[in-house]
Amino acid sequence: MKKKLVIVGAGFAGLRLARKLRKSELEIWLIDKNNYHQFPPLFYQVATSGLEPSSIIFPLRKVFQNQKNIHIRITEVSEIKPEENKIITGIGAISYDYLVIATGADTNFFGNEQIEEHSLPMKSVGEALHLRNTILQNIENALVAKEADKAALLNVVVVGGGPTGVEVSGALAEMKTNILPKDYPEMNFKDMHIYLVEMGSKTLSAMSEEASRKSRLYLEKLGVKVLTNTQVLSYDGKHVSLSDGKRIETRNFIWAAGVKANLINGLPVDSVTRGQRLLVDRFNKVQGTKNIYALGDLACMSTEKFPNGHPQVATVANEQADHFYKNLMRQEQGKNTLPFEYSDKGSMATVGRHLAVVDLPFIKFQGFLAWLFWMFLHLMLILGVKNKLFVFINWMFKYFTFDQSLRLILKPHKK
Repeated sequence: MKKKLVIVGAGFAGLRLARKLRKSELEIWLIDKNNYHQFPPLFYQVATSGLEPSSIIFPLRKVFQNQKNIHIRITEVSEIKPEENKIITGIGAISYDYLVIATGADTNFFGNEQIEEHSLPMKSVGEALHLRNTILQNIENALVAKEADKAALLNVVVVGGGPTGVEVSGALAEMKTNILPKDYPEMNFKDMHIYLVEMGSKTLSAMSEEASRKSRLYLEKLGVKVLTNTQVLSYDGKHVSLSDGKRIETRNFIWAAGVKANLINGLPVDSVTRGQRLLVDRFNKVQGTKNIYALGDLACMSTEKFPNGHPQVATVANEQADHFYKNLMRQEQGKNTLPFEYSDKGSMATVGRHLAVVDLPFIKFQGFLAWLFWMFLHLMLILGVKNKLFVFINWMFKYFTFDQSLRLILKPHKK
């Protein structure tokens, strides 16, 4: 009888592992709440009308067409029962011989319920579309609003100076300069201000000093007001209160300030660490379990180079999936498994047209070449030839016309 491996989560790590295992002798079950794989690095482009959602998502069943050992189930997992080797889902209990959890991460509001209620996060395609709808609808509302209400409708506050915050701020600034004045010739977009609020002393703090310095320079060049060493104290849906005493009117409050792992109930309490991540050994096995493994953003593995765990990025997820697959094959063959060691590929971020920063292990560069490198790499990582083509066409159209044709307010149908 075939052994059964259940993968929870079809993000970078989960999908990559399932694809590696499709020709194995194992029975593979892939479980996700969505019937598609999504590409988080480009959520901000959906949110700012640069790409259509279908360009960065790919149906799971299309990936595994005619693969008889891959069983896909679209449901949510509510609990893990390690002692019974089964998980509890919306469609019933599913047993396993091996369980791999790769549920990724979600927005971390750090316990601030008021901000969670009123802010616009961007950790899924659905949230990115909601953000796009909100910003575009607020601009439409500003056309007919009283003068005293226009500032709140037009201003945008982005919280978090990491790659997501930097990229969405830059994209909105370019939209404000190149596109909105053509769409709304009767409006003065000098009244629209984009703020990037960062609690630390610099943007892109995880990257090199040169990348941090250049990213701030690029943002300010595009007209973004960068506020470092500044903390958001509260947001009531219309006013942002900052630690420096400043108060900003806005109905466009984008939260990109942190992430927390998507934890599932039932695992040992002492295996959970900061950010709801799971403590794993060098073989990705969850502490205190015998056959449960965690990959990607959820896994916190302490090594000499990364004592506090690896960065929560796609390259780590992919490498862990590859390594786990090799170890699983070795284990099935009765061979010794090998400890995981991350090979840092570097990091990058784009701010706008011809403006990007790239830190590689052997070289660091910024500007036009970095921008081309960023685009090429992301294009290659997108799943599906058709998706790659559509993204490339959208990028080229925007590059030559200084425009994009996806400023659509798509509202859910209400009976």
